[in-house]
Amino acid sequence: MSLFFVYGFIGWTLYISFTRSGVMPDYRLDGIGQYVRLWSTPRWHVALRNLVTFSVLFISLCLAIGILLAILLDQRIRIEGAIRTIYLYPMALSFIVTGTVWKWLLNPGLGLERVMRQAGFESFSFDWLVNSNYAIYTVVIAGVWQSSGYAMALFLAGLRSVDDQVLKAAAIDGAGPLRTYFSIVLPMMRPVFMSTVIILGHLAIKSFDLVMALTGGGPGYATDMPATFMYAFAFQRSELGVAAASAVMMLVTVVAIIVPYLYSELRGARR
Repeated sequence: MSLFFVYGFIGWTLYISFTRSGVMPDYRLDGIGQYVRLWSTPRWHVALRNLVTFSVLFISLCLAIGILLAILLDQRIRIEGAIRTIYLYPMALSFIVTGTVWKWLLNPGLGLERVMRQAGFESFSFDWLVNSNYAIYTVVIAGVWQSSGYAMALFLAGLRSVDDQVLKAAAIDGAGPLRTYFSIVLPMMRPVFMSTVIILGHLAIKSFDLVMALTGGGPGYATDMPATFMYAFAFQRSELGVAAASAVMMLVTVVAIIVPYLYSELRGARR
């Protein structure tokens, strides 16, 4: 049953992307016409540019914050449990909740800007949420807040799996803590890095709910992503063929990320 509902609908979407489907499916083939329309649509290029911007910043910041927090907690400090709970708590929330909360916080009329002005900083301004040039960065902020704790948990598990003898040998050789972690320990955690990047990349590509809750794709379509583009063309503009073509391009992107990872992992396992 799951094979039908997953792979069956993937096949149906692929077929629809080669038809002239509008409001309703039209099963007459039209070649690559919908893909030509897709790539000639300026909004699609905006969505791709936003996806690249969001993915690079989201993955980079989550990795950096996750590694630093994991190293901090690896020192086995007393409040480790509290810190771990605080940073893992956002993962218990859905992206809808996260987007809604950050929409309130970053709203110039009732969020951070209003609080700072009431505190006496009359010139303080933070209008990124309604500024088309910076709105995509508000999505990055919300996404990093939610997912950096998950990256921390993965890296902490990797650090705790490192043999203590390695750390003792590094200390005997005179390596300081920073050199031990960044020159010895972290390079040993390549599988953890790869797994984290794959998971974060998957979250970035399917970040539909976060964008819809936080910006709705706006102002205008300044924060459009491929997922919101697909939704808009399928259910708002009634261009099912173009929406299906964009969905196929998203699938190709995911496959292009996952297949090399699986190949490298399987090749490493055989060795």
